[in-house]
Amino acid sequence: MPTASSTSAHRAPRAGSTTPLPPVTLSTAKPETAKADVLVLGIRGDDDRQGFADVLETMGFTGETDQVVSFPAGDLATAAVVVAVALPAEPTAAQLRAAAARGIRAARRGSVAVALHPAGVDEAVAIAEGVRLGCYRFEAYRTRAADAAEKPRVTSAVVLTPFARQSSAQRALEDALMVTESVARARDWTNTPPGDLRPADFAESITEFAGDHVKVAVWDEKRLAKERCGGILGVGRGSDAPPRLVTLSYEPKDATGHLALVGKGITFDSGGLSIKTGAGMATMKIDMSGAASVVAATVAIARLGLPLRVTAYACLAENMPSGSATRPGDVLTIRNGTTIEVLNTDAEGRIVLADGLSLAAETGPDHIVDVATLTGACVVALGQRTAGVLGNDDALTDAVLLAARNAGEPMWPLPIAEEMRATVRSSSIADLRQHNPKPSGGTLFAAAFLREFVGDTSWAHLDIAGPSFNEGSAYDEIPVGGTGFSVRTLVRLAAHLAER
Repeated sequence: MPTASSTSAHRAPRAGSTTPLPPVTLSTAKPETAKADVLVLGIRGDDDRQGFADVLETMGFTGETDQVVSFPAGDLATAAVVVAVALPAEPTAAQLRAAAARGIRAARRGSVAVALHPAGVDEAVAIAEGVRLGCYRFEAYRTRAADAAEKPRVTSAVVLTPFARQSSAQRALEDALMVTESVARARDWTNTPPGDLRPADFAESITEFAGDHVKVAVWDEKRLAKERCGGILGVGRGSDAPPRLVTLSYEPKDATGHLALVGKGITFDSGGLSIKTGAGMATMKIDMSGAASVVAATVAIARLGLPLRVTAYACLAENMPSGSATRPGDVLTIRNGTTIEVLNTDAEGRIVLADGLSLAAETGPDHIVDVATLTGACVVALGQRTAGVLGNDDALTDAVLLAARNAGEPMWPLPIAEEMRATVRSSSIADLRQHNPKPSGGTLFAAAFLREFVGDTSWAHLDIAGPSFNEGSAYDEIPVGGTGFSVRTLVRLAAHLAER
């Protein structure tokens, strides 16, 4: 008899089917003569208004932060339409990335020339990233053409920069375009309905996406049992779609170090027997965003050819209530032999990560980074747009935060309060308790719990519960829905570690 997973619509993103992103090139052309349907023009001050001042005044353009206005170019430019985008006097790469995305969404269709006055190669590449990320839409399930007001139809884009002919700029552009493809794939996975991305489906889609670039191994429920992965099995046993563990291995001959990545991949989180409310369950297809990010980042790192060994673990399970589900009060044994008392089945992410972290630590990497939509407490602390970073190594935490700043992905350090160690170890029947007995400090407790499974290895934990999904309107380079948050940070972190 076929399993429930195999009888689903099975519309998980297939290899090569990710949302198409437009080609982006560099050019030294002048804004007013650039051959394109639309000109996206950055306005920093009076000098940039020359020739457009009267129209901008008529359109009510004041230069206020994030302001965007569109108007016919007339004889002021070769392009038919001008999209004016407000910029600060000396914009950073992050601000240019965001402005490019805002401008490209306003452009909507045809060929686009983007003139945002980059000060260097890094800024020009950030603009290219913004163009590609701003064009993203998830439309795999639409049965009719999206309304033109909702869907940009940009066919190509050119970033205008005096650095266009530099070989370093061309190489950096090619690298950036590869990374944005990985971000788009992570977004696609996060946006896919949970009935079409159950653990076996997700594992198959990962294999198709990554298999040409890295070694991929998939453990089914029998192999998980043989390998003593009691956490992943315990979370997944309430579902009729068995769990999976997917391992990706990138091993360049010139590797200067070894980074392990671990991602939470709960393809749907009902809360298990500690069931969520209906409203709390509505967006729980996103609970696999951490696994999507580490997989997408690993593929990007391999495609870039970075001299760093990377091993990634995607811990996949569906957390469902049933007669076979793990019960509050049950004790599970993790891969490293540690026993945990389960007290809330809706705190399942840390349980699957325990197995993944244990496996990662066994390989003796220089660093471990895990990524997870782990706690609502982190959203309470930092809001919807900022991730929390916790760990046992200040140098690694600092490196993550630097990579995040350079990538334009907001992250903030949080402590693992020392008193949490005793609380994590306070179970009366097992080695560890899985859930905080108090309503406060949930993010800190969860990180203290995860720390128990990395030993002495340098480790950082990224709680992306807030920024992994955007339920509001698109802003900057962030679309509605899955964001692919942390992919660009992980790639930049890997590049930094490879340089050591």
